[in-house]
Amino acid sequence: MAVSEDPTVLEWTVRAALILVSGLCVLCSYRVIRGPTDPDRVVALDAIATNVVAIAVLFSIQTGRGLFITVSLVLAIIGFVATVAVAKFVIEGEVI
Repeated sequence: MAVSEDPTVLEWTVRAALILVSGLCVLCSYRVIRGPTDPDRVVALDAIATNVVAIAVLFSIQTGRGLFITVSLVLAIIGFVATVAVAKFVIEGEVI
């Protein structure tokens, strides 16, 4: 039997998801720039961080390398800590 050169459903789905999540990052960056309030900007930055984690996981699925899963976990932790720090700064005016 010959091996098919056609991409599988999983490959098409991962490619489509990468395009979709990248577009969402662009839309969230618009909200970061044009957000009417600081909390809107913080939420948009958190959404961008979440989308970057999703991009790393999808890229890991596409390439088959587990290293990107580790990268996505580190990005998720950094994104969470940064969101908490910025939210505390917005509410109280200081981080520590």
